[in-house]
Amino acid sequence: MRHKMRSLFAACVVAACAFTVIAGCSRPPVQTGNTFVVAIESEADLLDPQVAGGWVSWRINRQIFEPLVDEDLTIPSAEATIPPLKPGLAASWDVSADGLDYIFHIRQGVQFHDGTPLNAEAVEYNIRRMWDKESPIYSAKAGGQTSFVWKFVESVASVDEYTLNVRLKQPFSEFLRMLTQGGNGSTAIMSPTALEAYGDDIADHPVGTGPFKFAERIRGERIDLVRNDDYWGKVPYIDGVVFRPLPDPSARTAALRSGDVDMIAVPNPDSIDNLVAEGYQLSEGIPPHSWYLSFNMKDQYTSIPEVRQAINLAIDREGMARDLLRGSVTPAYGVQAMSAGGYVERRDAYERNLDEARRLLASVDLQDGFQTTLITSTDGSGQIMPAQMAEFIQQNLAEIGIEVAIQTQEWISYLGVWARGMQDGVGMAQMSWGMTSPYWLYIATSSELQAPDGPNVGYYSNPQLDEAMNNAITALDPAKADEYWRQANNIVSDDHALAPIVNDKAPYMLAPYVSGFVSASEEWYDLTEVRLEQ
Repeated sequence: MRHKMRSLFAACVVAACAFTVIAGCSRPPVQTGNTFVVAIESEADLLDPQVAGGWVSWRINRQIFEPLVDEDLTIPSAEATIPPLKPGLAASWDVSADGLDYIFHIRQGVQFHDGTPLNAEAVEYNIRRMWDKESPIYSAKAGGQTSFVWKFVESVASVDEYTLNVRLKQPFSEFLRMLTQGGNGSTAIMSPTALEAYGDDIADHPVGTGPFKFAERIRGERIDLVRNDDYWGKVPYIDGVVFRPLPDPSARTAALRSGDVDMIAVPNPDSIDNLVAEGYQLSEGIPPHSWYLSFNMKDQYTSIPEVRQAINLAIDREGMARDLLRGSVTPAYGVQAMSAGGYVERRDAYERNLDEARRLLASVDLQDGFQTTLITSTDGSGQIMPAQMAEFIQQNLAEIGIEVAIQTQEWISYLGVWARGMQDGVGMAQMSWGMTSPYWLYIATSSELQAPDGPNVGYYSNPQLDEAMNNAITALDPAKADEYWRQANNIVSDDHALAPIVNDKAPYMLAPYVSGFVSASEEWYDLTEVRLEQ
């Protein structure tokens, strides 16, 4: 019945009626179902939040699982460029004056979806799964995905039933913010009972404490969640959520128009204006998103600073944002996104200048250009339109004599290839990433995190940068830390170590009967306030 009602509305908008104004096409019909159906841009990774990679997976996992520290995602981007921290499974915390001891006071009266009580021991169990290589419960996959969070941990101990002490080897200014993050693996807490019962198969039996519980997954078709009526926080209005992977943007748009889904991620830029005119809602924000290229520092060409600078100056970021992506993104003029701490705008490094690009290539005897390969995905979280964007860059670089071959794979497969690091002949690797924490720069560029042991897939190493980032990480004064992060951003731009291309606005299109959805300054969202009009 609900699908029939959605179809009635679709027929109205196709007839170009404005549902709130023109007679015969009134408010959307009453909804009989109360399950929120979302069309997502690719298949999700594992429903194991500590292991799964990609924002598309964390958007699902964070509905099931929760970290110790969370962010308030009910505040729109326009009101909070960086979401404020708020208590999660830790009701509160204390930090020692020297920045080494974090005392977490675990929220009392909370149960996992399987009835297991949340306490300090359960949290310690999870941390040891991600951090303690000497523990029998350690998971190399979880450890690899979250190593940058736990890197500076010295010890973890349950002080009493609801108090946990995490002691660091050195100050880590971004530790609390990093506990909130997802995308390359998260610190979300899982049921220790389920972990012990299912082991490596835990992703097929995900059990958390979040506002929604896992119901069913049919790979390639849907992931079904149901409301957790015993949730410790605000119980959601909707009965459940269905996430449907539809990699083709046209298929997502058609599903929205037909009433089969209530919201779509990553609408085709060409369809946005028409959908808005038809009465659908556009929601977008200022997430810490950067669609960027890493350069291969082992490659005979992209290891040359002048070549990297020439490539950065040849790319038409304005044209891509305006003509290809129809204003759904903004040109990237800084290494990190605008909603990340320590942001520095560097138009001198990233505005198009073909004459200077050609001069730079000539200065290193490459005036006739060269051939190289760029790797990217065909879809994926935050990837926007990766193949078309790669082709746009291919055309830009052809103007200065650089011939680019493009290699593509679907998102989950590409993540594995990307994580191994660039191979011989590959000059550039594309990724969409970023965090509200400036610590993301350390993850992407630190010489200590070179692939395959970390996400520095281009093998970049700069002692000056490492020193600046270490100063930022250990600074106890937030203002001083921000100063060092700005210094680090400038070093990366001066060395042309990355090529930031665009910053996504993360647009979503919603049916008119949906309310309560907020685009906060993150690449994920809170669904507890979402309503389907009755």
